[in-house]
Amino acid sequence: MTENTPPKTPSASRITLAQLMQPDHANNLGNVHGGWIMKLVDEAGALACMRHAQKRVVTVAVDSFVFREPIKIGDLVTLDAEVTYTGRTSLEVEVQVTAENPITGECTHTNTAYLVYVALDDNGRPASVPALTAETEQEKQRMEQAKERQQRRISQK
Repeated sequence: MTENTPPKTPSASRITLAQLMQPDHANNLGNVHGGWIMKLVDEAGALACMRHAQKRVVTVAVDSFVFREPIKIGDLVTLDAEVTYTGRTSLEVEVQVTAENPITGECTHTNTAYLVYVALDDNGRPASVPALTAETEQEKQRMEQAKERQQRRISQK
């Protein structure tokens, strides 16, 4: 934890991005490119981590990224990101992706991604981040699951 910096809650890092999917985001079948969604997920995740750390961050890991449903041209894609774990200099973030047909209102959860970032100081070196503290039982459970994911990542090095 940064000196004299109090712990922060997951909700303090919460960020929502929304973008209407256009033809230049998609292939000739009208499905949005997975790489475009991955870019948006990385942006949402980085913003949540920067909000928590109040520092620049860089992406260091992306857990599996499974597309459960296609996203189409004309869908409103919403990304909800929130920090789920902090180490000394690292942060894990969960990003939920939803596609909404703005005409019918039908919403589809297309995927959930977990990414890890490292906070940087002004010289580009890893920097300490505030601790994360849970406000609810659900947040405590998510933090425990995040700790387990982090242990798996470390053991796979």
